[in-house]
Amino acid sequence: MTEAGIGAGRRLPGVRGFATWPVEGSPKEEGKALRESVPRSAHAAFDLDGSRPDAVTAVEESGRGRIPGLTPIRVGRMAATPFAFLRGSAGLMAYDLARTPMTGIGAQICGDAHAANFGLYGDARGGLVIDLNDFDETVHGPWEWDLKRLAASLVLAGREAGADEDTCRTAAHGAVGSYRRTMRLLAKLPVLDAWNAIADEELVSHADARDLLGTLERVSEKARGNTSGRFAAKSTELAEDGGRRFVDASPVLRRIPDAEAAAVAASLEEYLGTLSEDRLPLLARHTVHDVAFRVVGTGSVGTRSYVVLLLDHRGEPLVLQVKEARASALVPHLQSAGFDAPSVAHEGRRVVLGQKRMQVVSDILLGWTTVDGLPFQVRQFRNRKGSVDPAALAADQIDDYGRMTGALLARAHAHSADPRLVAGYCGKKDELDEAIATFAVAYADRTEADHAELVGAVRAGRIAAEMGV
Repeated sequence: MTEAGIGAGRRLPGVRGFATWPVEGSPKEEGKALRESVPRSAHAAFDLDGSRPDAVTAVEESGRGRIPGLTPIRVGRMAATPFAFLRGSAGLMAYDLARTPMTGIGAQICGDAHAANFGLYGDARGGLVIDLNDFDETVHGPWEWDLKRLAASLVLAGREAGADEDTCRTAAHGAVGSYRRTMRLLAKLPVLDAWNAIADEELVSHADARDLLGTLERVSEKARGNTSGRFAAKSTELAEDGGRRFVDASPVLRRIPDAEAAAVAASLEEYLGTLSEDRLPLLARHTVHDVAFRVVGTGSVGTRSYVVLLLDHRGEPLVLQVKEARASALVPHLQSAGFDAPSVAHEGRRVVLGQKRMQVVSDILLGWTTVDGLPFQVRQFRNRKGSVDPAALAADQIDDYGRMTGALLARAHAHSADPRLVAGYCGKKDELDEAIATFAVAYADRTEADHAELVGAVRAGRIAAEMGV
């Protein structure tokens, strides 16, 4: 072929995974058209379904398959406050959300995007990143579910912090508005620019969250010291062979039988196969010294979770968390929402890939494995993690926090959903903001009633709870 024959007018065959050319249709217009079938104002709706399980039944059902001796700790944590109840009831909220209006636009969603599931963590070069940081429930599903869960959680967190109702509603409204505006920004950018847009150092300015600066600086300072070394210094002791071993701190941290520890350690071979090859020399310079069981956060209490102590040639620690990965609590409700729930070969893989699809930067040691036939995810433990407690914020900060988390959620969704499509639906005006804020207040009221039911059941002895753990 002559040089003149290469170029203009020639159409190359389509390649799987790429868009076809010429591009047909307009995602923005498609998004706008969805307003006809699902008006933005419709998202205010929240009607209880007659078949909805009561709160105690929902808690009991979500406890199936967990370690029985730990479920009272989980119940106790959920019974602490309405916000804590919401944190542990992703499945119940998914039941409710499946009966609310949806556009049918799918994204990789967190599945548990409440206000306490955003935070700081370390990147590969020692810097701090802020993003979503919990992906146990992640699936491909309706983007609205994450946004509504975030908005409702902000109302509950604000109430717990003592903010008045206008402030709580404003926080939910602001989170949705920030999500909408961020999607519009991402939709206007070249794709490569949008993919990594809104660097963390620009986030506060983008979200107009300047009142949070002092709080974020304090959290950042604390996060920098939240390392494997610090955890190991507090939680291990010198062993007879010159290494180190974990010390019992029941019920949160406890030693386990040798056979159980050996099974966890042996599973790290499978884990290595899930990592990029360039990570292997780093881990090859560490030796496994001990394994212990450690109880984890509210939603995961009762699942199997281990910490593995590794030491390098200087005795410096690296701690890995090997955490059981159960099926997402959203899966039973996706089909009724019109979304397929494809079979999952390994739940740990689902969590890890979902996390990588949503975060701009992920833990470089993120992987998965299998222990005694059960799926687990593996990650660094205490990787300079830090978080803002939204229920402890001052009233004049909760709306700033809402805007910041709304922007982060939009950035995460835009990695899998076309921001032009979502932005086309959301539009320029605050109709969606108003609707979801109304939903958030109504759902917060429902959660308070659910929480009261659980507390009543605990007091009546219907369900066991261990408080304050």
